[in-house]
Amino acid sequence: MSDEPPIPPTSFSAELVDALNSSSPKQLRDIATYAESLSEHKEREAHPEESPDQDDVEEQPDELPDDVPAKATITIKEINNNRYYYWQWRDGDQIRSQYKGPVKLNG
Repeated sequence: MSDEPPIPPTSFSAELVDALNSSSPKQLRDIATYAESLSEHKEREAHPEESPDQDDVEEQPDELPDDVPAKATITIKEINNNRYYYWQWRDGDQIRSQYKGPVKLNG
């Protein structure tokens, strides 16, 4: 990995780049999770005839951290070619996520 910061896409506004650059690593992970969820939502809205892909969602999580509600499910998100588990739940009109850990491959 390079010690140089990544170059933002040219389509990003200066305000967005400044906001991202001033964010903490945890905030950036939350932003990435939210952006992924939002893009999936917008894609579903654009193609309502397609059913959502449920392969990456476990229906009944085993054990929940104290700050994650019982209705949360585990979702797998791919970020920069790496796969991560996130607890995810709806809170009113918003989707909340909390990092759980990396997906470990068997074998």
